[in-house]
Amino acid sequence: MVDTHATVADEVGPHGRTTRRPPRRRRPSVGRILAWTALVVLLIVTLFPFYWMLRTALSTNTALYSNPGSLLPVDFTWGAFERVFGLATPEEAAAEGGTTGSIDFWLYLRNSVIVATVITVGQVFFSSMAAYAFARLEWKGRDAVFFLFLTALMIPPIFVQLPNFILIRDLGLLNTLAGIILPFFFMTPFAIFFMRQFFLGISREVEESAKIDGAGHIRIFFRIILPMSTTPIFTLGLLTYITAWGEYFWPLLVGRADESRVLTVALGIFRSQTPQTGPDWAGLMAGTLIAALPVFILFVAFGRKLIDNLGYSGIK
Repeated sequence: MVDTHATVADEVGPHGRTTRRPPRRRRPSVGRILAWTALVVLLIVTLFPFYWMLRTALSTNTALYSNPGSLLPVDFTWGAFERVFGLATPEEAAAEGGTTGSIDFWLYLRNSVIVATVITVGQVFFSSMAAYAFARLEWKGRDAVFFLFLTALMIPPIFVQLPNFILIRDLGLLNTLAGIILPFFFMTPFAIFFMRQFFLGISREVEESAKIDGAGHIRIFFRIILPMSTTPIFTLGLLTYITAWGEYFWPLLVGRADESRVLTVALGIFRSQTPQTGPDWAGLMAGTLIAALPVFILFVAFGRKLIDNLGYSGIK
C-alpha cells in the first residue's frame, strides 16, 4: 500500500518502498544575479587599491617607471620592505632607485603603539565616568551641558588645532609624546554619547539595591556598572585605538622630532627623501601597508563583533 504521506519528491519503488528524489534547484532570479554582480564589482573596486599598493611595494622602484601599467609586480623584489625595516644598505637601496636615508622604523612603531594605547586607555576611562554622570547623576544643568557636548560633534576638528597647538607650545610639550596624547587623552563628545546610550539601558533596580546596601556612586560605578559594560567598552576602545593609530595632522604639527615621530608621519620620509629617479613609491607603499597592518588585523579579528556591538548600542 502506498504511503499517502509521501512528499512530491518521493517515488514508490517496485517493492512498495519510498525513495526520495533530490529537491529541484531553483533557478536564480534576475534580481539576485544583478545583486551578486553589483556586490562583486563593489568588492573588486574596494580591494583593488590595496592590491595596487602591494603590487607597487613588491616592485623595483626604477622598473616602475618603465612599465607603470603592469598589473603584476615589475621586477619582483622585497627591497622596499627591507628599506622600511632598515635592513637594506645605502648601496642596495640606490641600486633599486629607493631612498638611501636611514629610517628608524622600530622607534616610530614604538611611538605609535604608545600614543594609541595611552589615548585609548585614558579616553575610555574618563569618557565612561563622564557618561555615567550624564546618565545617572542628578545635578543642575546636566541636560544643558550634555547638549553642549553634542554640539561639539558638529565642530570640525581642524578648528581646534591652532588653540591646542598654542596650549601645547606654552606647556613646553612640543616634540614630545605627551604633547601628542594630551588633547585626546581625557574624553571626546562621541565617546561620552556612546557610553551614555548604554548606561541609560541598564536597569536602575541594580543600583537601587546597591544603594540600600550602603554603596555610593563610586563603588557602584566600579563594582557594578563597569563590569556590566564590557561590550561597549570594548567597542569604544577598538574605535579609539584605530582612530588614534591613523591620526596624522596633529602628530605632524606637534611631533616633528625623531624621538616623538609616529609611524604615519614617518611615512612622509619616503616622499620627502627623493632618490635620483624620483619618489620612492615602492618604499612608500611598503611602509603604508605595514602601518595599516595592525588596523587590518583588528578589523579581521573583531570586525563582526564591532558591527554587532554598534547595532546593539543604537549607533547607526
